[in-house]
Amino acid sequence: MTARRTLAPMRFEHVGFAPELVDYEAAWAHQREVHAAVVDGAEDTVLLLEHAAVYTAGKRTEPHQRPFDGTPVIDVDRGGLITWHGPGQLVGYPIVRLHGVPIDVVAHVRRLEEVMIRTCREFDVEVTRVDGRSGVWVLADDRGPDRKLGAIGVRVSRQVTMHGFALNCDADLSWADNIIACGIDDAGVSSITREAGRVVTVQDVLPYAEKHLGDVLASGA
Repeated sequence: MTARRTLAPMRFEHVGFAPELVDYEAAWAHQREVHAAVVDGAEDTVLLLEHAAVYTAGKRTEPHQRPFDGTPVIDVDRGGLITWHGPGQLVGYPIVRLHGVPIDVVAHVRRLEEVMIRTCREFDVEVTRVDGRSGVWVLADDRGPDRKLGAIGVRVSRQVTMHGFALNCDADLSWADNIIACGIDDAGVSSITREAGRVVTVQDVLPYAEKHLGDVLASGA
């Protein structure tokens, strides 16, 4: 059953988490329903969930970036390139109205990055932005090259956002071996668990992510 609760000034909806993983296309359809409601005046809503394993490709994905073994991919109407969603990854879909003229989509992306930066810091994992690349990263060190922990892909229609962020908590990272993740071939992927040196689950991360979403999206920080 979908759980709903209100935390002013926006609504948070817990759509589903392991073991009740959420089918990507079902969640996408639900996003469209919520998006239409927000366009019509409903309160801003953030969907939080954990997907069943799936690859999705944004509009700029190139053929050579897709799975090397022919694994099916769902093509979606967001920005960004190809990525994976699945167990152990917290996905957030903020469906919120952007104000101002013109609409500043980049500022929205930066706010989602700030949410993930603050959330990772709760587990003593320092992530940062990398110029020219969206998402949040651990910079190269003696354990490896730059590593991406959180990805972002958004769409804005009628001043209201769709899609959002995906933050690796304790996901199996072998999914990245089968694609050029986010179109980046000179860096790796990681998770809060790997960087913290201890198991950090989606349920561990969820309350912190929700708090920081509320703080950052409400304040426009």
